[in-house]
Amino acid sequence: MEQQLPAIEITALLGRGTEFEGKLHFEGRVRIDGVFKGEIRSDDTLVIGEGAEVHAEIDVATVIVRGGVVHGNIRAASSIEVHAPGKIVGNLHSPSLFIDRGVEFQGSCRMDPVDAKPAAKAAPAPSPVS
Repeated sequence: MEQQLPAIEITALLGRGTEFEGKLHFEGRVRIDGVFKGEIRSDDTLVIGEGAEVHAEIDVATVIVRGGVVHGNIRAASSIEVHAPGKIVGNLHSPSLFIDRGVEFQGSCRMDPVDAKPAAKAAPAPSPVS
């Protein structure tokens, strides 16, 4: 009897030698091993494989960079993992972050809960004037 492991199953694959430009919205787990330019949004997991080149604003639940290069900001509601020989040029925002030794990272990092939508900061209450 085979046991299904939906968390590990790849829903879609952009393989080596492929190029795509546009907006990617998905459910499940997507792996990119080719070239992608644009925007990536999901409530699930994005895997960026070795040899991938991604130029995108990424807003997903979990990002796992297994190698490859990412140019752009990454917001992950759950976690970000970056494994060597990965390279990231952009800002990271997630409550959980793992960066392996040997990873190249240029940008800033923010570790706190990611709001569903970026909210404007509330203005301070006006002080009474006499």
